[in-house]
Amino acid sequence: MPDQTATDSGLRTSDFDFDLPQTHIAQQAVEPRDAARLLRVTPTGLADHHVYDLPDLLRPDDFLVMNDTRVIPARLYGMRDAVKVEALLHKKHGARQWLAFARPGKRLRIGNTIHFAPDFSAEIVEKHEGGEVLLRFNAPDENLLALLQKYGEPPLPPYIKRDPGAAKADSARYQTVYAARDGAVAAPTAGLHFTPELIDKLKSKGIGFAKVTLHVGAGTFLPVKADYIKDHKMHAEYGEIDAATAASINDAKRAGRRIIAVGTTSLRVLESATDEHGTVHPFASDTAIFITPGYKFRAVDALLTNFHLPQSTLFMLVAAFMGLEIMRSAYAHAITHNYRFYSFGDASLLERQ
Repeated sequence: MPDQTATDSGLRTSDFDFDLPQTHIAQQAVEPRDAARLLRVTPTGLADHHVYDLPDLLRPDDFLVMNDTRVIPARLYGMRDAVKVEALLHKKHGARQWLAFARPGKRLRIGNTIHFAPDFSAEIVEKHEGGEVLLRFNAPDENLLALLQKYGEPPLPPYIKRDPGAAKADSARYQTVYAARDGAVAAPTAGLHFTPELIDKLKSKGIGFAKVTLHVGAGTFLPVKADYIKDHKMHAEYGEIDAATAASINDAKRAGRRIIAVGTTSLRVLESATDEHGTVHPFASDTAIFITPGYKFRAVDALLTNFHLPQSTLFMLVAAFMGLEIMRSAYAHAITHNYRFYSFGDASLLERQ
């Protein structure tokens, strides 16, 4: 399986910087979902479209792979004595336990109890770097989701500004229409552009579909603080590809069909499950795969993805996929032509040679 580390030890984080005006960061999603703009990026040029153009842009034998994870209300507000605490769950870690990013992290101690509601609390059992804590909830796992639904909020990323409590209005929109498996604390945002009608149009053209799972963690939003990307530590996320799905993808590959990942999350779990010969295997494990320029892609031929943050691991991934200079040009075009960036923003279709 692929190496889980960066592949070019000489690259600096600053190599992936670019200027993005704050006005380009989308605060609301467009309606209908597939009305978002779509920048088609190929080695030979750029073209402006909309997501609803996908049935005309894709080939009849293409094969889309989508991430069916469902976002849980992972942002909690509570009290530790007289201190207000915000906790963002990001990965399940055993029975009744979740890793979380907590604020104010410096004022929290092991053994402290955070009260989210009269019937809902958690004890801090470990403290890690960067404000990360391990929480043990007072509720068993089978009751936890119901309590999160009652007291939690959708974990919108920090660049989408909402007052405490206001994010509940985004619960449906910050979810793909095909979400099926609870566990993500960030949406697989490329999938937010799909409607049932668009999926039906793509299927009627002969385009194939498969569902994989990667429970996206909040670590996807963490900045890269290391000067050299080789020194950045990725947070692990849990993914699954069952045997039938792996077989269907392998059949598509053998038939010469393009494998198109809907989102970097689908791409990461696919690449984690694919061996050096290009065969996708059943997968049920954590992955901390870090894809940067120099990485040899094994599974994916094209990628549908939103526009990502400067110096982020996701911009590094698309630079690895298409080449850094091509993506610099694509992002400059997107900024000049007022594309909307990040989770509620527009999309790009990246097609390799």
